[in-house]
Formats: sequence, structure tokens, C-alpha cells
Amino acid sequence: MIPVSSRHSLYVERSGKPGGYPIFFLHGGPGSQTRVIHRRYFDPQFFEIVLFDQRGCGKSVPAGETRENTTSLLADDILAIRDALGITRNISILGGSWGSTLALAYALRYPQSLDELILRGVFLGTQAEVDWYTQGLSRFAPEAWAQFACAGSADLVEFYYRAVNDADDKRAADAAVRWANYEMQIMATMPIGAASQSLTQTSLPSGTFVQDTLHSTRVHLHYLSHQCFLAGSPLLDAAHTIELPVTIVQGRMDLVCPPNTAWHLSQRLPFARLRMVDNAGHSATSGSLALALREEVDAMRDRLISQSAGGKR
Repeated sequence: MIPVSSRHSLYVERSGKPGGYPIFFLHGGPGSQTRVIHRRYFDPQFFEIVLFDQRGCGKSVPAGETRENTTSLLADDILAIRDALGITRNISILGGSWGSTLALAYALRYPQSLDELILRGVFLGTQAEVDWYTQGLSRFAPEAWAQFACAGSADLVEFYYRAVNDADDKRAADAAVRWANYEMQIMATMPIGAASQSLTQTSLPSGTFVQDTLHSTRVHLHYLSHQCFLAGSPLLDAAHTIELPVTIVQGRMDLVCPPNTAWHLSQRLPFARLRMVDNAGHSATSGSLALALREEVDAMRDRLISQSAGGKR
């Protein structure tokens, strides 16, 4: 546990090769967490692998805390973890979905500490992207969206934000489960609706599961309701200043973060390479997208070894 403020302490995992090349993994969300499978993109004989749960997320404490929780503070936390672990050399970052947002925010804030970025399922935190998720996806998943929107209003983010912060614990938990259920159905690797099982139609494993879902959803909606704290500094507008190698791995069938966002970003970044993965969606841990990410991380390793052999690092 690494304290990053008087309020927040972050759960951090360090694995792989001690003193190896440092690579940070940034989980999605906002509000999600790191998992054991996230280490598997990285060759442990070469990389020193750093995974952590962002503020209010996973095993970080306090769980679900939204005070002192903004994008710029999360970017600062990456540097704080680097310093706390005694990492003095440059790092690289792999970030997917919300993790790609945070990776870009960090690159804009601390470019001198970075070598490369690998981004997956690009999300830039714009209102248009949020509107697509909460409204536009109704065209592809009408059943899931009808359940999601039936108790809501025209502004579903505001409705759910208020609901998960309600003083009535049951109403807050019910809203969190409904939000998470919609996300699970959209994220399903199979065709939406083909075999997606609703959380509201199952026996929930435990009260702990519901509480974890509530914490996660509170953080998620905290960011979405505040335009991811990026409204005054759009990432796409600033992307041309990121003069680092950036590899973008994008599922062509990604409904959560459609490929047009990744393509537009690739056109703005000076040193970007976009790899579209056919027949892949949003999930980074399944099928061809997981393989593509592993291949790109291995390619980064090989570049770093070659550069080191050539005396460039």
C-alpha cells in the first residue's frame, strides 16, 4: 500500500524481473481494478511489471472514495508510485479503455518520464463518447438498453450518479447493479443478447459483491458526471504535442469504444501506429485482441533490447 494523500492509499503490485525495464499497466473503468491476468501481457524475464488500483478502486482505500479523485491526481499518482518504488529510469505504459485516457493524460503531464505508450480500446473522455455509451448503443442492444433506461431520465449519467449516492443503501445498490448489468451485457464477447445473463436475474454471490459493485460504480459515475475532469483540456486537441512512440491496438468490432476514436487519435499523434484487430471487441483478455496486445508488448521489448545493444539507452 502506497499513500498518495492524507485520504488515499493505493494497492500496488510489483512483479517480473527486479531491476528490469519498468512498465506500468493502467486498468480501465474508471472504477475498475487490476487483476492477475493483467500481468500476462508482459515477459517477466525482461519487464519489471507495476500494476495498481487507482484511487477508490479495487484494493485501494478508502474503497469507492470520490473526494480528492480527479484525472490529474491519478496522473500524479503514477509518478508518485514510480518514485516510491525507487524507479529512476523512464517507464512505458500499457493502458486500455479508461486506462488509455489516463495514459494520455500522464503523457501530457510528464512526457520526460516516458519512453512509449501502448493503448487499447481508446477512450478520450468526451461527452460524445459518453452519449454513445448511454444512448447510441440502444441501436445495437435494445433489450439491454431498455432495462438500463426504464427507470431513468434523458440524462442517464446524472440519474445514476444521484441514485448510487442516495442515502437509501438499497436504492443505491440496486442502481449500481443495474448500471453494471448494462455494462456486462454490452461487454459480452458473444453477440449482445445471445446468452448474456443479467445480474438482476441471478442470485448475487454475496453482499460483498454488491458492495464492491457500488464502490466501482460510484467512482465510474463520479468521472462521467464531471466530463472525466477533461472538459477544459480535450486530449485530442493536445495529442499533437505527445512526441513519443504510441501503438494503438483497437478492436474493429468494439461497441464500447468504437474504432473511429482510435483512428482520429492516430491522425493527431506525431508517432502513432494503429493496429486494427478484426473480429475483436472491447475485452482485452479474450481472443485475438489479447494476442495482439501480447505481440505488441513483445515488440516493444525487442525494440528496447535492440536500442540498449546499440547504446541508445
